[in-house]
Amino acid sequence: MENPVIIFGANSLGQAAMEIFESNDIVVYGFLDDDEKLHGTELGEIAVLGRTDDQGYLKLIGKKCEGFIAEDDRELRKGIVKLMIERRKKMPVNAIHSNTEIAPTAHIGHGNFINSGVVVGANAKIANHCLINTNATIDYSTELGDLVQIGAGAVISSGAKLEENVFVGAGSTIVSGVTVGKNARIGAGSVVIGDVEEGKTVFGNPAKEV
Repeated sequence: MENPVIIFGANSLGQAAMEIFESNDIVVYGFLDDDEKLHGTELGEIAVLGRTDDQGYLKLIGKKCEGFIAEDDRELRKGIVKLMIERRKKMPVNAIHSNTEIAPTAHIGHGNFINSGVVVGANAKIANHCLINTNATIDYSTELGDLVQIGAGAVISSGAKLEENVFVGAGSTIVSGVTVGKNARIGAGSVVIGDVEEGKTVFGNPAKEV
């Protein structure tokens, strides 16, 4: 990627994304954020330029700049993705730390945040707009749907499938072959040994519904 990046979201995730791009020698053009109190301030030495729907900056996406969405809130994240696609016909770029191990046969979609120390195994599939935090393991032949969030140090074992909007807390383990349904939540430190139904929240070792 040769173009500078505009980061949508001047928050802690946005700062982490900035550090990821800088680890790959990619220039960050600036931040956009809807909190007007942040406008004119800086994260590090990078300015918060304006709102996320500021047409003056949006028009740069796809021409002079790329865009990355650094928002934890899924609905806000989805809204900015829609805005970027509708106005600029452009998907967000990935923020992948230089200190990751990604197998050549893994498939990575668009707009994903993959932090330092993450391992992605052979034939793993990561869809779009996922957040994968420090030292998580996405083992071989796993599948992650859109907008999945994986906490630091979590292990998604081989052949597991996580559907859209799944949240996996830090330090959790999803054992091989398990399917976690859409919108399900896995509490931090849990060990999931069986399938989790759509929308359910589980916690513990072994994980049980709460």
